[in-house]
Amino acid sequence: MKKQISLPACLTYLSLLLLTACGGSNSMVQTQVTPSLQQGWELVWADEFAADKLDTQSWQIETGGQGWGNHELENYTARKENLRLENGMLVIEARKEKYGDNDYTSARIKTAGLREFTYGRFEARIKIPAGQGIWPAFWLLGTDISAVGWPERGEIDIMENIGKEAATTYGTLHGPGYYGATGFGGSKKLAQGKLADDFHIYAVEWDAAQIRWYLDGNLYHQASPASIPGKWVFDHEFFIILNLAIGGDWPGAPDASTSFPQQMLVDYVRVYKRKT
Repeated sequence: MKKQISLPACLTYLSLLLLTACGGSNSMVQTQVTPSLQQGWELVWADEFAADKLDTQSWQIETGGQGWGNHELENYTARKENLRLENGMLVIEARKEKYGDNDYTSARIKTAGLREFTYGRFEARIKIPAGQGIWPAFWLLGTDISAVGWPERGEIDIMENIGKEAATTYGTLHGPGYYGATGFGGSKKLAQGKLADDFHIYAVEWDAAQIRWYLDGNLYHQASPASIPGKWVFDHEFFIILNLAIGGDWPGAPDASTSFPQQMLVDYVRVYKRKT
């Protein structure tokens, strides 16, 4: 991890259970004790989104409408209409509106240069939207991507969903020789209902030997240097991204069935390391 931080005393194991001093998120219903706290992990960084504005010591806001390598249709902005903290949540809101050369707006944030990590458990409690052409994501990118290029330093997709597959979350690795449609991935489908019906905990556990994907504490996909169809590029620092894309090569464009605005609600993002 590039920047080690000292957690406030209130972010202890006990306070995460009781939601005292620091407050966590708004209620015991919203913030659940996750499996991480019972499996030999310790918290090294978290954003509970309990403030009145985004923590710019942890997050950068990315803007623009150039398609983002996937022919996406939105223009990412820093406006409160698209990005805000509200009721103890990060709200990323996609709207159907003309902005620049784009017909939709949304938001995208990253921890690049601020909070970067090698190995650990990365999890977020998120309520995603649903609908044709809607593409929420929680993911990691190698820190030196701007110098080296994609996918040479790797991408770890912790959660992706395309709205037309409303019950399915995808977890995928991209690297040299396995990227885009040939990424090394797995998926988990709910037995009933849609992911957008409620909050879910999306997580990966990542170490030198393996990366494991979880939905609500249930393992559904694994990757190791021996299992992937190319070079393993996951032994260096990565940063976190949260975004809500509209359209693109994978989900396709919204259609008449897609309603707007759409919201991706993030209760928290937490990063743990193995206890020694």
